[in-house]
Amino acid sequence: MPLPGRFLTSVLVRRDGDLFLFDSGEGTQVSMKMLNLRWKKISAIMISHMHADHVTGLPGMLMLSSQVDRTEPLYVIGPQKLGDYIESSRRILDMYINYEIRFIPVETGIVYSGDGFSIQAFPLRHTKPCYGYALVEERRKGEFFPDKALALGVPKGRLWGDLQRGESVTLSDGRIITSDMVMGSSRDGRKLSYVTDTMYFPEIADYVHDSDILFCEGMFEKCLAQTAREKKHMTAYEAGLVARDSNSLRLCLQHYSPRYSDRELKLLQKEAAEVFPETVLTRDRMVFDIPLKD
Repeated sequence: MPLPGRFLTSVLVRRDGDLFLFDSGEGTQVSMKMLNLRWKKISAIMISHMHADHVTGLPGMLMLSSQVDRTEPLYVIGPQKLGDYIESSRRILDMYINYEIRFIPVETGIVYSGDGFSIQAFPLRHTKPCYGYALVEERRKGEFFPDKALALGVPKGRLWGDLQRGESVTLSDGRIITSDMVMGSSRDGRKLSYVTDTMYFPEIADYVHDSDILFCEGMFEKCLAQTAREKKHMTAYEAGLVARDSNSLRLCLQHYSPRYSDRELKLLQKEAAEVFPETVLTRDRMVFDIPLKD
């Protein structure tokens, strides 16, 4: 449930000017306004499952997008019932929507893709059909070294662009210069994973492997492990296991039980850190940067 100073679950990702929203709990649009984010730029909304605390903020987000001059379609991805929820909300609330909403029923695999990246869905185990998501960038081209190009006699201009695209070029003297002669090695892309509302099972680590940042629920302490299993949720300790076994770089705990006051949340962080020291206790409107890899 939402608490004073603690809204419901949502994670917003900004990549090269595009925004992607994972879940839309009650109060999502309030936080976006407080952060002065341009909701017009949201390209896609991914919903994990059809429990109210993950979707009740969606109608407000859809209506909010009608208040700006939006021309691009908005993709909404989630369980089949999400499409029914959107249509019934539009009809019953007489929602004014002046742009196209493209609903895509979620299935395991790639659910959205763009220039140099894809968003992948994977199944979780909860009381309702539930999916986690990972935004995965493709490998980036290596760094271009202008000094090497000049030393090889490649004049600045079009030929430099050809080399940066991985093509070979022929100089006026007949020499052939290949891309690898002036480019560094390709570099890994970044990966962000989002996991919430699931019981622990080891395969989660396979889905989120090598995440630069892993947002994962840590709802209970270890002493409430039986309660977690009954409700099909995870303990913070189990979230730490997922982060450790997936070789992730940073774990951001989220989706806490309302039984914990803000002061008591440090107990969850402490238990996750027993197995994964790079654990962060997320709070509303925290901002994380994922730098490009060298």
